[in-house]
Amino acid sequence: MGYGRLTEKKVRYIVRHKRRGKSNREIAFEMRVSVSTVKRVWSYWLTRREYLPIRKRGRKVKELSEKEKEIVREAKMKYKLGARRLEKVIEQVYGIHIPHNRVHKYLLEEGLAKEEPRKKRRRKPYIRYERERSMSAGHIDWFEKDGIKFCAILDDASRKILAAGEFKNANTENSIALVDKLVEDYRGIMPLEELISDNGSEFGAHRKNGKKEWDSKFKSHLDSLGIKLRCASSGVDCPWKLELVWQLSYWRWRMSRIYKVKNFRSIQ
Repeated sequence: MGYGRLTEKKVRYIVRHKRRGKSNREIAFEMRVSVSTVKRVWSYWLTRREYLPIRKRGRKVKELSEKEKEIVREAKMKYKLGARRLEKVIEQVYGIHIPHNRVHKYLLEEGLAKEEPRKKRRRKPYIRYERERSMSAGHIDWFEKDGIKFCAILDDASRKILAAGEFKNANTENSIALVDKLVEDYRGIMPLEELISDNGSEFGAHRKNGKKEWDSKFKSHLDSLGIKLRCASSGVDCPWKLELVWQLSYWRWRMSRIYKVKNFRSIQ
């Protein structure tokens, strides 16, 4: 399970539940932080009786020097250009590089430029890759953590997990077995039209003679079932869609089961 960012709300939650006697591991799992973070927050509270302050992320903002301000002001008056073009002019004429964001910020402070909301909008609209109909496309991928090999097939339109399983080995045979399970479960409802995968060796995605065409045992098996195999491109969000299933759903469920079993044994 991936760790999330520590926030003031999480710090208050950790302190509140530690005072109630909750264990570090249980709090860490609920807040998606490491156990060491829980210990650090609680230790700070015990020492100072204050909440752990959250440090501001990122680099400190670098301000323009007086010489740089004079150069920007002079270049603006002389060339009458915007910040983006002034950046290039200043670098060529004055031999100094000043980022256009810093130039624009200074021009705004001096009243030599104005805010233009239309230029702040996203120039190219984001188009989310998602099918409109279920079973028109599915995503398949393998994940591994702590020796556990997990494979899942996710429907692109509904985000339903069509088939999933744990295996000893991540290979082509187990990939085919999972597809066969999918076909068996959904044959009477609607056949899957396309399956999107990455270029992993588990799917035998090896190119032939440096060409775009490729063939494998996995691809041949899908062809025999009438399922078209596609490789994920830059416009297809296959990896992160299944990554969310792995991190937010499956792995958290598995860890909760392990915690409950250990807790049950300790009670016995």
